Amino acid sequence: MTYLLSKLLPLALLPLGLSLILLLVGLIGRWRWPVIAALVLLWVCSLGLVSHTLWRWLEAPWQRTSAAEAPSAEAIVVLSGGRHPAPGAARVSEWHDPDRFLAGLDLYRAGKAPRLLFTGGASPFRPGQPPEGQRYLREAQQLGIPAGVMASTPPVVNTAEEAVAIRRFLEASGNGSVPSPRILLVTSAFHMRRAQRLFERQGLVVEPFPVDFQARGAWAGPLWRDPTQWFPSAAALDGSSRALRELLGRLIYRAW
Repeated sequence: MTYLLSKLLPLALLPLGLSLILLLVGLIGRWRWPVIAALVLLWVCSLGLVSHTLWRWLEAPWQRTSAAEAPSAEAIVVLSGGRHPAPGAARVSEWHDPDRFLAGLDLYRAGKAPRLLFTGGASPFRPGQPPEGQRYLREAQQLGIPAGVMASTPPVVNTAEEAVAIRRFLEASGNGSVPSPRILLVTSAFHMRRAQRLFERQGLVVEPFPVDFQARGAWAGPLWRDPTQWFPSAAALDGSSRALRELLGRLIYRAW
């Protein structure tokens, strides 16, 4: 029930859900201001300029770096979050975004840690889909990573559970004898601050390696010169909504 509420309640506070509530209030009360507020909220959050500004704020101060520049650690930890169950009897699980997975492999190949650990992300809403970590193990081995250096946690449903599972795994495998095991944490840039706080609360020393950046790099040109960023779009509304959802997550987990 807690997991269900954590997924459903934020929807009412995000731009689309909040706009629908305002429209309903306006229609029931025959008031004009809730309708105007709903339209303004949708319009503003549908601008690419607003969406990218939110992403830049969330992803600061992280910058994308190469695996060669990363520090060394006892283990590389790759968080779940990139698989989609595709239709078909073959039960193929496709990528939303492979950046976390590929970055973990790059770090191991660069010799940054002797162990590569995945988390077993699983959703109770998708009972037919195996934990993501099991998929990662199989695909990493197919790409040449030795099976003996990899492992995955048991099924976990959120970042807090991932942090606990990794700490327990390190304790069981002997790394817990180190006072504060150092890990290279691989996750999306916008998610890194919250993830880092949760892993540090488990007594781990975290070296962030953020990937999957949503904001556009300044080297690609200023946003205000791109005319597509000044017009509403469904993609920008989705981006603003996901960014605001992460802000809610930081508030809930007190991870600023």
